[in-house]
Amino acid sequence: MGSIYVVSDVHGHLADLRHNLTHAGLLDDGDRWTGGDAELWVLGDLIDRGPDGIGVVRLVRSLQQQAPEHVHMLLGNHESLMLGYHLFPDSRFAEVWVINGGHQQDQEGLTDDDVTWLRTLPAMGLAGDNLLVHSDTTGYLSWGSSVEEVNATVADRLAGEDFDAHFDVFAALTHRYDFAGPDGADVARKMLGAFGGNRIVHGHSIISTLIDVPSSEVEAPIVYADERVVAIDGGRYDGGPLLLVRLA
Repeated sequence: MGSIYVVSDVHGHLADLRHNLTHAGLLDDGDRWTGGDAELWVLGDLIDRGPDGIGVVRLVRSLQQQAPEHVHMLLGNHESLMLGYHLFPDSRFAEVWVINGGHQQDQEGLTDDDVTWLRTLPAMGLAGDNLLVHSDTTGYLSWGSSVEEVNATVADRLAGEDFDAHFDVFAALTHRYDFAGPDGADVARKMLGAFGGNRIVHGHSIISTLIDVPSSEVEAPIVYADERVVAIDGGRYDGGPLLLVRLA
C-alpha cells in the first residue's frame, strides 16, 4: 500500500483542492491522477458554501473513474442534504439547504448519474489503521456493527423515496463533538472496537471549534482524545486552510 491522503469539507473551493492535490503529486495540470499506488480519501462535504461545488464533484468523480482502487469518497452531511433537497424540493430539506449555504448552480448541475452516485456513497471506510468518517459522531453505531453493515444500511435508506429515511441520515451526520468531551477517548475506543482501526479520522467539525482559536490560525490537523482521534477540517469556508493530510 502507498501513502494515504485525506481531505474533507472542500465546500466548493475547487482551486484549493486542485492546488493541494497537485502539490502532493496526486494530480497533473490536466486533472489526471498521478498518485500511483497512493490512496486518496475524501471525507465528504464537497459542495455548498463555496464558489464551485459542482466543479468539485466533477473533479472527484473523474479521479474516481481514473483510479477506482485509489480514490475514495465518503458521504458527508452536505451530500445527504444535496440529495434530499433534489428529491424533496418542497420539504424541510429546502429550508435547511438554504441555511447551510446551498447554491442553486450546484443543484442545477446535478445529472441523473450524479444522483445515483450520491445515493451509493459509503458512510465510512478503513484505510490501514485508520477508521475514516465524515462526522465526529457515534451515530454510525446505530446503522450497524461493522463498516460493511453501516454502508449497506445507509445505501438502503438513500436508495428509496422515503423522506423520513433520508432526513434521518442527514440529521445523524450533522451531529458532532462526541469525542471532544472528558470521556472522548472512551467513546472513541467504543467506535474503534466496533468498526476496527486504531484511530478515527474525521472532518465536519472545524478544528478552530475544537481548540478555540480563529480558523485563520489553523495550520495543521489536530490529534485528541488520547491520540485516538484526528480532526482534519481546517475550516476553509470559515477563513481557514483546506488541509490535505498524509496519514502516518
